[in-house]
Amino acid sequence: MAAEDPPAPAPQEQREQETGAGGRRTDKQGRRLEVYHEVLGRLRGAAAAPVEISPAFEDALWAHFHRLPARYALDVNAERAEDVVTHQRLLEEARDPERRPALSVRVVQVSRIIDGDMGDSFNPDTETVASNHVANQLVHPPPAFGSSSNLEALGLETSEGDARSTNNADISVHLISRPMHEITFASIDKPKLLSQLTCLLGELGLDIQEAHAFSTIDGYSLDVFVVTGWHLGGTEQLQGKLLQKFHKIECCLQAQSWTVSSSSSPSLEGLQGAENMPSTSVEIPTDGADVWEIDLKLLKFGNKVASGSNGDLYRGSYCSQDVAIKVVRPERMSADMYRDFAQEVYIMRKVRHRNVVQFIGACTRQPNLYIVTDFMLGGSVYDYLHKKNSSFKLPEILRVATDISKGMNYLHQNNMIHRDLKTANLLMDENKLVKVADFGVARVKDQSGVMTAETGTYRWMAPEVIEHKPYDHKADVFSFGVVLWELLTGKIPYEYLTPLQAAIGVVQKRIRPTIPKDTHPKFAELLQKCWHRDPAERPDFSQILEILQRLSKEVGSDTVGRHKAKSGFLSALKRSH
Repeated sequence: MAAEDPPAPAPQEQREQETGAGGRRTDKQGRRLEVYHEVLGRLRGAAAAPVEISPAFEDALWAHFHRLPARYALDVNAERAEDVVTHQRLLEEARDPERRPALSVRVVQVSRIIDGDMGDSFNPDTETVASNHVANQLVHPPPAFGSSSNLEALGLETSEGDARSTNNADISVHLISRPMHEITFASIDKPKLLSQLTCLLGELGLDIQEAHAFSTIDGYSLDVFVVTGWHLGGTEQLQGKLLQKFHKIECCLQAQSWTVSSSSSPSLEGLQGAENMPSTSVEIPTDGADVWEIDLKLLKFGNKVASGSNGDLYRGSYCSQDVAIKVVRPERMSADMYRDFAQEVYIMRKVRHRNVVQFIGACTRQPNLYIVTDFMLGGSVYDYLHKKNSSFKLPEILRVATDISKGMNYLHQNNMIHRDLKTANLLMDENKLVKVADFGVARVKDQSGVMTAETGTYRWMAPEVIEHKPYDHKADVFSFGVVLWELLTGKIPYEYLTPLQAAIGVVQKRIRPTIPKDTHPKFAELLQKCWHRDPAERPDFSQILEILQRLSKEVGSDTVGRHKAKSGFLSALKRSH
């Protein structure tokens, strides 16, 4: 939320700031001003403008562009000026709780070529265009956004049975359309909102072809999807289904972002009165293990070292031991968050392994909800690769991979699925020993051995999890394969795609990160096995450990051989002189 952001300049003042003498743009984000003027010009030139163009409207339109990130202006189709007005209207409607979510559904980018009567599927929202080549063609407006150049191709399905063209003299054909709909949501921006919306669309049998998400500076979200899977002419029915589904999951969207004071000990006042909060403490499932409740008198807070969607992380000490303190402190804590907290404590207190972050204890008596673990001085593997710009050589990669595999093998042997394996959740000690961390979404595998809830992080997520299909521990193996690629290249997976675009690509186009050509063949083979589409074809971590062990010996032998050859060459060179 941007309640603490400095107020934006007045619209006219802001526009002048972004334009220098003679109209020259001075702001590096001046594209926003250009698109604003282009949209305004197109609205003025429209035969039937959707709104009255007045000075007040001009200011409101500029405020609309200013409250959205600069990439909105880069991505939006300025030729579809009325779409910008729709986005502006939806965001304004979203301010009213009774009208939330504000929703728009329309057919886009589908041409249906026919050679006779339009039939029952004719959509009155489309228009008939005369053509020299076909009898009739239904033309729909393009999407508001469109990074894919083949959207129209995706919208037309042809096969031997449903499309035919004989020669140039007889071009009249039947092309069976695969209608596309553009769905635009506007609502309050909340954690996991985008994930919930994609899940909602999947439950309705819709396939996402394009997705664009924007957060406003005042805490709202504009999410635009182009989907297939709904029949032509059924926009009102689709809109009703979407609203019905959205309100069913609305209770899951109540979790709000929170902040913790950066002082040495966070203030937790006000939690006692939160709605739906248990009156005494969070009940953790028990199986007779040792007591793990932390004595608050012995827990000392240091500096805050990280913030996340589920809490903040502090460095501190407990009984003179260096520890990490995860603080869970939402203003209103949902039932789901209580369950996740309880599950994390339940799992972590059962874990004892060299390659898993060590659980010290927890505070479960409100308002103090903490999880305390040993502090990892080396930080995360993600920070090492992407913030410190460091890298691993192949022998180090194999060592790190072995550490991860040992920790994950232990978890899987104890029927635990991590569900969010990524480099940000892999921590190093001062000797670069790697440990698996963050069990906020981990679960004990149920008796059937499969799960269906979508969770994790899209860039590392297995396709069966993205598609909300049943999955098991092999979902962690897929994520491990992406981690191996990240260790090898030092790059963020699918760095040129948004997380949601990456997820769509993994599922629908079966894309995988590109393996460098000079990669060791057996290491490349391991990557491909780990991220195989069929979970049954992926190795488990006991098999992965065997592969890594053999590969480490092979790489070690090669290194020793090269070292001996180099030493022999240098010795011979010295003797020759």
